[in-house]
Amino acid sequence: MSAEATFSRGLEGVIAAESALTYIDGQKGILAYVGIPIEELAEHSTFEETAFLLLHRRLPTRSELHQFHQELVQYRSVSAPVLEIVQALPRQTPPMSLLRTAISLLGHFDLSADDVSPQALREKAIKLISQMATLTAAIGRLRNNQELIPPDPALSHSANFLYMLTGTKPDVTAARVFDVLLILQADHEFPASTFASLVVASTLSDVYSAICAALGALKGPLHGGANEQVIKMILEIGEPARAAQYIKEKLAKKERIMGFGHRVYKTYDPRARILKRYSQQLAQQAHDARLFEIEEIIEKTVIDALGAKGIFPNVDFYSGTVCYYLGIEPALLTPIFAVSRIAGWMAHIIEYLADNRLFRPTTRYVGPPLGHYIPIDQR
Repeated sequence: MSAEATFSRGLEGVIAAESALTYIDGQKGILAYVGIPIEELAEHSTFEETAFLLLHRRLPTRSELHQFHQELVQYRSVSAPVLEIVQALPRQTPPMSLLRTAISLLGHFDLSADDVSPQALREKAIKLISQMATLTAAIGRLRNNQELIPPDPALSHSANFLYMLTGTKPDVTAARVFDVLLILQADHEFPASTFASLVVASTLSDVYSAICAALGALKGPLHGGANEQVIKMILEIGEPARAAQYIKEKLAKKERIMGFGHRVYKTYDPRARILKRYSQQLAQQAHDARLFEIEEIIEKTVIDALGAKGIFPNVDFYSGTVCYYLGIEPALLTPIFAVSRIAGWMAHIIEYLADNRLFRPTTRYVGPPLGHYIPIDQR
């Protein structure tokens, strides 16, 4: 290893690639996709338009967006053998493991799986964005012993997902809130899952292998599993009157409060600020503000204690209750993260492979000095 090489645990602070996709200012709490602030996308865009933005690094025209939507609709149906194999797997298999297996199976039925040309990658991106949603909805129903629901071509990407999952066509509010959730989670620069996908893609392996690597990383509780832990904590607290003391006891034991703090943001996560508003809106619509009130108390208690250290709510804190109010069980929160993030994963893969360089970092050796082999009878 070169004497000038810098060592950084977990590659923190290391610039491993250049990207024109996502801009983050963690000190000021700024997040933008291709130069457009996340607040504006959440207010005016749709997930389908945002996915196009990430894949093409520009906003679509009306006709381009219509064509993109039609292509997503075209790919919604998953081949029967894939669903049959997923259905045959043990019911207790974690949803993320089922999803990873299902994506791997898709690769077996793609005769051009190894084609990583730009055109092929864009087509596979549309297919994976569409079928990640179909597979996640199918997994949600299978784990509850429910019949699978075929996609409805008349619905948007987000509305169709909720329909395939719940069996009920969502109202306008539910469809819009879920669409915003997908927008907010569509990309976030270079977290572990995105990096894992690029490490695999840089070898020129097939894109299904790269996405399986991303899913494997996202499955880890330090990356994608936090939102599930947040909603479980809120449900465990149960009543607003118990929230402050519950959190204070955890803080006194120096236990981590899930949904707070971020490796990048040292202020309020802009995605959490948006989701907080929608969580409140859904609570009011459901005439059940209990969980939202618990969240508000948790937020105030943690910020009072740790805000000076840069610990604030992140995207996981409010995404759990948003999904809960939409009737989505906690076990599906991380797969739903993948339903959104597949757009970012594929956008990064397409961007990186346009000027590919194999990832090959080095390690700093800390083992014993150079010596000699000792015969076994002399040890």
